[in-house]
Amino acid sequence: MKVIDVKPFVVDCFRTNWVFIKVYTDEGIDGVGEATLEYKEKALLGAVEHIKEYLVGQNPLDIERHYHDIHRDAYWRGGPVLMSALSAVEIALWDILGKHLNVPVYQLLGGKCRDKARIYVNGWFAGAKTPEEFGEKAKIAVQRGVTAMKWDPFGKNYLNISGADLRSAIRCVEKVREAVGPDVDLLIEGHGRFNVPTAINIARELEPFKPMFFEEPVPPDNLEALKAVRDQSPVRISAGERLYGRRDYLNLFETRAADYIQPDVSHAGGIMELKKLAAEAESRYIPFAPHNPSGPVANAATLQLAACCPNFEILEIMYNDVPWRKDVTNECLTYKDGYIDIPDRPGIGVEINEEECLKHPYQPHTLRHYTGALTDIRPPKSEFYF
Repeated sequence: MKVIDVKPFVVDCFRTNWVFIKVYTDEGIDGVGEATLEYKEKALLGAVEHIKEYLVGQNPLDIERHYHDIHRDAYWRGGPVLMSALSAVEIALWDILGKHLNVPVYQLLGGKCRDKARIYVNGWFAGAKTPEEFGEKAKIAVQRGVTAMKWDPFGKNYLNISGADLRSAIRCVEKVREAVGPDVDLLIEGHGRFNVPTAINIARELEPFKPMFFEEPVPPDNLEALKAVRDQSPVRISAGERLYGRRDYLNLFETRAADYIQPDVSHAGGIMELKKLAAEAESRYIPFAPHNPSGPVANAATLQLAACCPNFEILEIMYNDVPWRKDVTNECLTYKDGYIDIPDRPGIGVEINEEECLKHPYQPHTLRHYTGALTDIRPPKSEFYF
């Protein structure tokens, strides 16, 4: 079997663009991966072209060798662009291998630890502006069976936050807790916003509401700062979505800078790299809670990992999405009581529809995190898809 082509499909999804990568072989077995790198898609596509030059003509089943050589021969190794391109291709190669052997990928990684994955939802708050509106949105989510939800209540603040804005953020958390009761897990997103003393202060303010964790409280490029927050935080700290593989994670593990790790299958090296990171975390009794706010292909790949990693804890998933999500892939999720069933189809269990992907071409989108428009992440006619 030989690789004959590698093609990207960039699909507008309102808040960003999904980037799907398809690897084709001469035996008619194709694999799909996802490299959705928010807002830097053009740079990503160039990196994919470089990988294509290497991969065409190669045996796609030699996954570990290809991963090693592509990473090594980049020379300027790591980082979000190169690692996201490599991640998507790696996922696609595992998809090919699973289809070639007619088994789901999790079977190739040791088999199932579980039949279903607990999830927490992101995006449930779309359009909410006030604490009261967040509370009303939370009630609706719980009525649909949601048992864990995440959001960023901190507006457009960066590094510091005023007393008034902090009171508003905490009131938002209070309203959501009142709306959902004591048994629903709340996860507070920081988006790498704050300096160390501000993050510690916020963590102390969050304590009465018993969040499951406070995610990425400080910018991701200084793990000593993250450790300083964790050491003084009364709530658990999660991080890792902007760490790109085992080398970036080494310092986090050595310092125990986080209580939960959150690598992203689309950015941190793909399926096997996340399996290795989960194993490293397992040896330290750190839960594995993958970052997963992207598209249906990344979700399918991450569900394979949820199946086979013993220390898997909880999976992020988007609450609703653009109406064409159901058209661009054959994704079919079974949801009940806060869990999604692990699919048993060969490979990663999802296929893209190339023609439908082409109907929603790339659109430029910009970062909303520090503009005050963070909740504007869905079109008016968004749909639930699980």
